[in-house]
Amino acid sequence: MKLVAVSKFHPNEDIIEAYDAGQRRFGENRPQEFCKKVQELPKDIEWHFIGHLQTNKLKMVLPYASLVQSVDTQHLLDAVNEWGRDNGKVINVLLELHIGAEETKQGFVEEDILDILFRAESYRNIRFCGLMGMATHTDCEEDIRADFCRISSFMDYLKDLFPEYEDFKELSIGMSEDWHLALEYGATIVRIGTAIFGPRA
Repeated sequence: MKLVAVSKFHPNEDIIEAYDAGQRRFGENRPQEFCKKVQELPKDIEWHFIGHLQTNKLKMVLPYASLVQSVDTQHLLDAVNEWGRDNGKVINVLLELHIGAEETKQGFVEEDILDILFRAESYRNIRFCGLMGMATHTDCEEDIRADFCRISSFMDYLKDLFPEYEDFKELSIGMSEDWHLALEYGATIVRIGTAIFGPRA
């Protein structure tokens, strides 16, 4: 299991404290802040971009991100692939599945992801590494479990359907409030912010 310390809105001093304690994976969700921190912090940090990424901000993120966890639209996917082609780079991505009840959440539905993976060979500058999802924001454990069960089952289905995609193995679910449940459903990546850094200022 990989722990991504979600450092968004936290100062470099907080990140260095976690770094000195041994943490090497950090996640940001705003391109400008992401790009600035990459320049200022140790070069062996593995940076994940975890927020909604606008296509006009790709140059702030794609040169530096080890993994873009939040590819949530066909338009963004096409733009990332085009940027990778133009810059001679293969971009590691997770496809975001919309699993929460909130209409405001981003993401694909299952049929969209199936269609993308059936056409995966046309995305020569993208490496599909798995799925990401955000559970419903609720105190109801039953609802959270239902969301995690849905994405976990779909992940298993995709791995069976596309065994040739050996890199498609990451399941990024679980945050500070529900990571312990996410582990029960096969999470390989958890995104922890508040439990590490405390509430943001």
